[in-house]
Amino acid sequence: MPDSDELIPETAASSTMPSLLGVFAHPDDESLLAGGVLAQHAAAHARTAVVTMTWAPDSPRAPELADALRALGAGAPRMLGYGDARNPQAAPGRPRLVDAPLDEVVAALVQQIRSFRPDIVVTHDALGQLTGHPDHRRTHQAALLAAQDAGLPHLHPEAGEPWQPRVVYCATHPESGVGELGPLLEAVGKAVLAVPDAYATTTVDVTPWVDVKWAAILAHRGEVARERPLPGILARLPEADRNRIIQIEHFTRLTPGPAKGDPVQLTH
Repeated sequence: MPDSDELIPETAASSTMPSLLGVFAHPDDESLLAGGVLAQHAAAHARTAVVTMTWAPDSPRAPELADALRALGAGAPRMLGYGDARNPQAAPGRPRLVDAPLDEVVAALVQQIRSFRPDIVVTHDALGQLTGHPDHRRTHQAALLAAQDAGLPHLHPEAGEPWQPRVVYCATHPESGVGELGPLLEAVGKAVLAVPDAYATTTVDVTPWVDVKWAAILAHRGEVARERPLPGILARLPEADRNRIIQIEHFTRLTPGPAKGDPVQLTH
């Protein structure tokens, strides 16, 4: 069996599942990238929650996010309310996530981590997922820093008592796992960025939770109705093709905080 601080690749639910906090850039990222593992952990009665970096709590996408998180069993939305780099309607009057001071963004995430006290943080990869969205990349940067800072009492003392997540998983796409998704994204003019296969350390088959994941994706109704966003692309596919794409989730495992090592030299 895997250690208790890891995502569980087996399909059978476990009552010892670790708690999980998702940190994602936009409403719908949580469902598309980690909806299966969120549903898997919630079904095993583990605590789960999602922080969404962009879009305001009073925006049209907020109730859609609430419906998606309800389907996944991930509680109420935790929206930081920054602006979307590509949509000025996301949070009028608020700075874009990519323009906000990084230390401010990290402090806000530290507060969320210390409040929820997760075993696992799940976020975007360094490439910004397949399309390289700048909000995805900034979220990745901020989440990694926050996971490290949250365990240090002298950093952001106003954000609550220290808490060190055991592990960070970055949702990703290995080159060999892009499959049918690549041509679908290229057909609507989107980039396709994938990591070398060695960077995908964890692959989770979420087939038992694929219907829950799809229900959560469908909750993002505005994106489903549009042609270019991934929810809309998936909604136009036959069910078998769609399920084949969304039933596997890939992650890169990173370990924040101190780790025991050789006290006299650096090792590889």
